Amino acid sequence: MKKTIKKAIVLGMVALSASSMAQTIDSSSVHITDKKAPVTYMHPLLNLAATSLNHEKGNKAIGGNEKPVMSLQAGLAFQGGISSHFSMVSEVYYMVKGGELGAYNPLTTENGTLRLHAVEAPVLARVHFGKFHVNAGPSVAYNLGGKVKADGRSSKVSFDNNDGLKRFEAGVQVGGGYTFRIKKKLYVLDIRYAHGLTNIAHNDQLYNRNLNISVYYKQPWKKNPLAK
Repeated sequence: MKKTIKKAIVLGMVALSASSMAQTIDSSSVHITDKKAPVTYMHPLLNLAATSLNHEKGNKAIGGNEKPVMSLQAGLAFQGGISSHFSMVSEVYYMVKGGELGAYNPLTTENGTLRLHAVEAPVLARVHFGKFHVNAGPSVAYNLGGKVKADGRSSKVSFDNNDGLKRFEAGVQVGGGYTFRIKKKLYVLDIRYAHGLTNIAHNDQLYNRNLNISVYYKQPWKKNPLAK
């Protein structure tokens, strides 16, 4: 757990440093016009993500038996352009999280898959460098339900206070992207890594991890209400 806290502190410092650097650049670059300022827009999210589960102390025992699973991510994202190099991004989406353990693993001895249906909401600071951007920030999630499958049998996930899993979790997200144009329309490629910081199990160590790659079309607002 100490390692995850250290990672959260480091990522937080990176986000704050990037934010202050962007504001410094913006204040000194008076020659930059409003046309180059990050746009304000809202767009749908519909992605496939590779998710996995981290067992912390049990990772060495599991070895190569832990496998990622593909999941769905669907929701909305909002980018608010604030200055010529800085914007804030907030998202709300439904996502299936989880992971798979191969057969003959030392924990369950049989093949098993855990899938959690969750609603997640990250808030990211985004720094722009021309067509490129980097972003980082915290996220919170609520697990609506889930299923465990093992050797053809399926059962619902328990969220009992004394056993099973926890509904609430928190984490950090970090990544970057590239904006490109196709036939006068703007598209964004965004790559994001999400690192769960809170243990989602009552009697075990279990942390969510996921990597998603998204490509979406963005339509800027005609008038940016957040620009300075």
